[in-house]
Amino acid sequence: MLHTKNPSPQRLAFGVACIITTALLILLLTLYPVWWISLFILLLFFSITYWITFYTIQQFIQHQIKLIYKLIAQTKSTKKEDFYNKNILPDKSIEDVQKDVVIWAEQRKKEIDILQQNEVFRKEFLQNLSHELKTPIFSIQGYIETLLGGAINNSEVNIRFLQNASKNVERLTNLVNDLDEISKLESGALTLQMDYFSIKDLILEVYESLELKAKEKSIDCFIKKESRGSFTVYADKEKIRQVLTNLIDNAIKYGKQNGKVEAGIFPINSNEVLIEITDNGSGIADEHRLRIFERFYRTDWARSRKIGGSGLGLSICKHIIEAHEKDIHVRSTPDVGSTFVFSLSTGPSS
Repeated sequence: MLHTKNPSPQRLAFGVACIITTALLILLLTLYPVWWISLFILLLFFSITYWITFYTIQQFIQHQIKLIYKLIAQTKSTKKEDFYNKNILPDKSIEDVQKDVVIWAEQRKKEIDILQQNEVFRKEFLQNLSHELKTPIFSIQGYIETLLGGAINNSEVNIRFLQNASKNVERLTNLVNDLDEISKLESGALTLQMDYFSIKDLILEVYESLELKAKEKSIDCFIKKESRGSFTVYADKEKIRQVLTNLIDNAIKYGKQNGKVEAGIFPINSNEVLIEITDNGSGIADEHRLRIFERFYRTDWARSRKIGGSGLGLSICKHIIEAHEKDIHVRSTPDVGSTFVFSLSTGPSS
């Protein structure tokens, strides 16, 4: 009985009481040959031994259980929770404690996994940021040193070098501004200026602002014919303009010569509108698709650096849409094209 795997307090108490009572039985048979007196004493002694042993074991186990719960909760418990764990925690069986400990262990494992992932992302972020900063800084340094070395007096190269240095300074400025914006979005320090506006008109405004870039590659930008109506939404107009500009600008940058960029607007229900930006460019491979909204993540580093940009555009888009309590997704097939999809509300959430 005592050798049973994971015996309960009742079984332990019963086993201890049997052992002690058996020893007492031998003693009683020697001293008190009257059987009914011996039987009465045995039953009384067995009961007392059983309940004392059971109570002692139970109190010991409950004390250890409370210590376990205190250990589990100590990193995040309030004073009230701490008082509850010490004094009011209801009695639990070993099985209940085992389940709670398993759940706690799984939660800790998930937290550790998240911390490890964040550490990987942190290292990648610092590495990518270093690359993004070094390129324009070294270029500026090279141009200035060349000019100071005598090229300033060479009319054939001095203006060109200064213009190139100015472009790299502008690139650094854009990078710092994008980093500052992401920091504000992530910390919640950026307040959205919510208002009603026509999402269709805003898309046309963005098309017009990027018209020259589109004409350089003979890319046709239009809104799908089935997207009829003005489609009034309730959002921060300038932030959504930034999202659309990033998405459409990327579609033009990575689009094919003589390609197209089309926008689709579809009502999901009476409270929400779906916006799609589709291109027929090079597309995104599956191994990159899930990571393109990460800061500085690029599917093609060499091509991305040549085209320009801070590498933060899609990450900013994601944060802006999430600040509107919505999500942004992408569907893409290599050599076919990509479609970025997000939704906006048509009125304040109740």
